[in-house]
Amino acid sequence: MPETAQEIPGDPISNDAEFRKLAQEHSRYEEQLHQLTRQPYVSSEDILLEAQIKKMKLRLKDQMQQLLARGRRESRAT
Repeated sequence: MPETAQEIPGDPISNDAEFRKLAQEHSRYEEQLHQLTRQPYVSSEDILLEAQIKKMKLRLKDQMQQLLARGRRESRAT
């Protein structure tokens, strides 16, 4: 699944503001995870935060997939 609108060339959903917002948020969470994994020592709070971020990323990915599916259905209907 493409994580940013730029990774979907020619897809009309790429111009969708909601999709772009979700993709940007997904990228921010990805960067937070990257920061956590670069730390030499990980606390129990960091482990919990990592799990929460992963869940939020997954939720966003699901929402992005739903928008893509809806866009494809609408483009087929026209």
